[in-house]
Amino acid sequence: MFEVAELGQSLSREEFDQQVPSLRTRLLEMQQALLDESFPVIVLVSGSDGAGKAVLVNRLNEWFDPRYLRTLAFDDKTQDERERPDYWRFWQALPQKGHIGLYIGSWYSDPIAKRVAKTLNDIELDGYLAHIRIFERMLVEDGALVIKLWLHLSKEQQQLRLQQLEADPATAWRVTEKDKRHLALYDSFRSIAEHTLRQTSTAEAPWVVIESTDPHYRDITVAEHLLERIQHHQALHTCSDTPLEDENAEAVALIHRQKTLLGNLDLTLALDKTSYHQQLEHWQGQLSLLARRAYQQRVSMVIVLEGWDAGGKGGLIRRIVPALDARNYQIIPIAVPTDEEAAHHYLWRFWRHIPRDGRVTIYDRSWYGRVLVERVEGFASRAEWLRAYSEINDFESQLVEHGTVVVKFWLHIDKDEQLKRFKEREKISYKRHKITDDDYRNRERWADYEQAVNDMVERTSTEVAPWHLIEANNKRFARIKALKTLCQQLEQQLGG
Repeated sequence: MFEVAELGQSLSREEFDQQVPSLRTRLLEMQQALLDESFPVIVLVSGSDGAGKAVLVNRLNEWFDPRYLRTLAFDDKTQDERERPDYWRFWQALPQKGHIGLYIGSWYSDPIAKRVAKTLNDIELDGYLAHIRIFERMLVEDGALVIKLWLHLSKEQQQLRLQQLEADPATAWRVTEKDKRHLALYDSFRSIAEHTLRQTSTAEAPWVVIESTDPHYRDITVAEHLLERIQHHQALHTCSDTPLEDENAEAVALIHRQKTLLGNLDLTLALDKTSYHQQLEHWQGQLSLLARRAYQQRVSMVIVLEGWDAGGKGGLIRRIVPALDARNYQIIPIAVPTDEEAAHHYLWRFWRHIPRDGRVTIYDRSWYGRVLVERVEGFASRAEWLRAYSEINDFESQLVEHGTVVVKFWLHIDKDEQLKRFKEREKISYKRHKITDDDYRNRERWADYEQAVNDMVERTSTEVAPWHLIEANNKRFARIKALKTLCQQLEQQLGG
């Protein structure tokens, strides 16, 4: 693969100076037009040591308008990053729609480095690469343009480049012992890099290998490539005012079952007040003890609360938090996305609040809005909500792989109980604000929402993050069952 980048491509200084003014103008015009587009541009700059990644990025910052281009370098993880799933830091860095993100290092850096260092074997590396393909496909399907550049130097050129840098007192500091060790491992690095590029160069996010011996050729070639790829993507979006549907989406039939999981719940289950208060004290005490152990063992927890309007999510939260240390949890209420949130992938705003090790995040509604309200109300296309099932499963599996306990509740009530609670809220001054016209309007779509919930549970109740369906017509029963479930899930993770 890398032989194509060892042909001796070059560009004279005169040719370079002649091309730059026109090229910069076209880049800036393209970037200005990009601001009105509904997709972000993600540019990964990877490659050989000494190939000029930092120099190239500096050049692009000079040629582009830096107000709409964000540059990030991913090096060793910070303490904050180590205490969250691997991809947390990459989600934080994603550019908003209409902007360009320029990255030195990326989600490829760690797996390649670990394989070169032999802390990963081939099978483990391929596992990392499978995650990468899923991640990039998720970004692309949401509209992002992913451009992956590999700056290549031959072994001889890399050695010469390091010698030149080291010989100049002004640049000698840039050559580290790490660079020298990497040069000694060049052959292994090249083989692993080729394998990585072959496995992850997909139709939606192909790798482009750039010969980087001559910096003038490298910089002009990269800039021209960016210009061509972005303009092509703009043209594709201009051709269609609406996102293209997945051509196979209509072929995916969601089964209408005579018996459903929700329909099989016994909503007559109840607890009397005496039993409720006795059990509430017991399970809150158990949760408090387990939460302290989880903090000491650096085990984080994500609690997802979904359910019908007036299903009791707020009341359950008020019974959970007394058992937790206020310094170690956060409650994230999910409403209509802000402008900033709408300018990113729908999972972006949820990744932002993933807890550090030992902490707890409670989501009052969640990423499941994509397959519930957005599906039913038509805010997401059929292709978007269909692929969300696998995107969500992958998201949650990453949390669990990191060691996070993921507990998902659906609080289920029937239509009559919901109406009764609506009427009760209207009579209480401090609860009236909870009732809106949309609450009553949504009742007209009850059957559609129920079908969406059944599909959601069927497709996203996984072995690592199962759904817990709570019979919630009786609030006391629902709260105790949920608290007991939380304790059981934490105890299982903590080892009894």
